[in-house]
Amino acid sequence: MIIKMRLNLLIMTKGFICLMMFLIFGSITLKAQDTAKRKTIIITSTFKPSLKNTAKLNFNAEAPLIDTTRPDLKYNLPVQFLSLVYQPAGLNPLALPADSLKLWRNDNYIKLGAGNIHLPYAEAGLSFGDRKNSFFNVFAEGYNSKGKLPFQENSLLAGSISGTIKAKNNLEWDGSLGVRADGYYLYGFQPDTLKFAKSQLQQQFFTFDGKIGLRNTVPTEFGLTYNPNFKITAFGENNSPRTSEADMVLNLPLEKTINENFAINLGFTADVTNYTIGNGSTINNNLFFVSPAVVYHSDNLAMHIEMTPSWDQSNFHLLPNFRAEYTTDNKQFTLFASLDGYYDKGSFSRFAGINPWLWAPTTLLNTRVEEFFGGFKGSLSSHFSYLAKAGFSESHNMPLFLNDSLDGKNFQVVYESKLDAFTLHGELSYIDGENFNITAALTLSNYKTTSEYKAWGLLPMEFTTTMRWQIVKELWLKADLWAFQGAYWRYLNQAVGTGNGGFDVNAGLEFRITKQFNLWLQMNNLFNDKYQRWNQYTVYGFNILGGVIFSFGK
Repeated sequence: MIIKMRLNLLIMTKGFICLMMFLIFGSITLKAQDTAKRKTIIITSTFKPSLKNTAKLNFNAEAPLIDTTRPDLKYNLPVQFLSLVYQPAGLNPLALPADSLKLWRNDNYIKLGAGNIHLPYAEAGLSFGDRKNSFFNVFAEGYNSKGKLPFQENSLLAGSISGTIKAKNNLEWDGSLGVRADGYYLYGFQPDTLKFAKSQLQQQFFTFDGKIGLRNTVPTEFGLTYNPNFKITAFGENNSPRTSEADMVLNLPLEKTINENFAINLGFTADVTNYTIGNGSTINNNLFFVSPAVVYHSDNLAMHIEMTPSWDQSNFHLLPNFRAEYTTDNKQFTLFASLDGYYDKGSFSRFAGINPWLWAPTTLLNTRVEEFFGGFKGSLSSHFSYLAKAGFSESHNMPLFLNDSLDGKNFQVVYESKLDAFTLHGELSYIDGENFNITAALTLSNYKTTSEYKAWGLLPMEFTTTMRWQIVKELWLKADLWAFQGAYWRYLNQAVGTGNGGFDVNAGLEFRITKQFNLWLQMNNLFNDKYQRWNQYTVYGFNILGGVIFSFGK
C-alpha cells in the first residue's frame, strides 16, 4: 500500500515537471517569432450602433393660485386750481375717469328756463358718432337778460361743434368750429341824467373760431409723440367805423422718450395777429417762440428744464422755464418750485373777454411775464387735499382798464410798463367721489406799479368757494361763493379810490322727476349785494332762474 502511494507521488511529480517544461518552451518560442508582422482583426457583423430614443417631456400648465391679498393702490391726485386776475375763477370739480370697459354713450339734452332777469334762457347739447372711431358734440346756448337799471341788458347767442376721428396707424384727428355773438349796453355813465339813444349805447362782439389738430395715440417706434394743431379766430365789433381782428396760431409740439425717466420736448409756436382799427390803420402783432425742454420724472422727483427763445414783434427775449416737484413715497406730500416765463397775447378779443365795456384799443402789446413761486401740496386723508404757494411776478406791458374822462361808461386800455406783484394762494378741498365735493381758495396780491399811479382794476384779494352735493340719487345741490376786495379806479373828477368789494353767493338745485325730465332752479346773488366789479357798473343783484331739462339718448 505504501509502495503504491509512493508510485503515485512519483508519477504526479514527473507530470508536473513535464508541464513546467512545456510552458517554458512555449514562452521562448513566442518571443522568438517575427514581431514585425501586422496584426489584423476581421469582424463580420451587420450590427449598427444607435442611440436609444429619448422620452419626450409633457408640460401640463397648472391653474394659477388665487391671490386673496388686497392690493394697496396709491393714487396721486394733484390739487386743481384756476386763478384769473380780472375775473372770478370758475372752480369746477374734476369728473371721475370713465370706465374703459363701458361703451361711450350718446347723450343729448335740451335745457329751457326763465327768470326775473333772464327771459328766455335756452341751452342744448347733442352728441353722435359710432362710439368707437368717431365722436362729435354740438352745443348751443342763448339768453337775454335785463336788469332794473336803464339799459342794464346783455345777451348771448353761441354755438359750436367739435369732433374726434380715430384714423389708422394710431392717429387721431380733432377739430372744432364755433360762432358767438355777445351783446352789451354801456349803462354805466355818469351822471345818470344824461340822455342817450339805445343804439348809441349798444356794444356787440362777434367771434368765429376754428381749430384742427392731429396726434398719435401711441408713440412711434423711435419713441416720438407729436400733436401739431392750427387755430384761427376772427373777432369784430359793431361800432361804426368797425374794428376787426384776425388771429392765427400754429403750434408744433414734439416729444422724444429716451427711457422711462427722461424725455426731450421740442416745440415751435407762431401767433400772428392782424388788427384793423376803425380809422383804417392796421397793426400787426406777431409772436414766435421755440421751446426746447428736458423732462425727468421718477417715483419721487419730477423736473422740467427749458429755455425759450422768443421774438415779440422782432424783440428777442430768452425766457426761463424751470419746474421741480418732490413727492414723498406715500404720495401725500409734495414740495414744488417754479421759475416760469411766458406771454399773454395782446388782442382785442382777450381784452373784451376781461372787460366788455372797453373802447377798442389803439395799440396791441403782448404781456411778458416772469414769475417765481414755491409751495407745497398734498392730502390729509383719502378725501382732504390742500395747496399753498407764494410767489413773485414781474409783468411787462400789463394791460389795465381805466374809465374815460367823459362820462365813464367806456374803459380805455392803458399799459403798465413793469408791474411787480407778490401773491399768496391757498386751497383746501374735500372730495367724496361724485357725491360731494367742496373747494375753497384764497388769493392775496400786492401790486407795485412803475408807469401808472395804481394797478387799475386788479383785485388785491379774492376768495372763492364751490360745492357740489348729490343729496340723494335724484337730487343735486350746488353752491358758489365769491368775495373780493375792491380794486383801485379813477373817478371822473380824477380822484383815486377803491371799490367797496363784493360778496356774491349762488345756489342751485336739480332733481329728476322722470327718466327723461329734470327740473332745475338757480338763484344768484342771494344777499342782493349790488357791488361793482368795474367802476360805475353795478351788477344785477338777486335774480332767480328755473326751468326744465329734457334728456334723450341715441
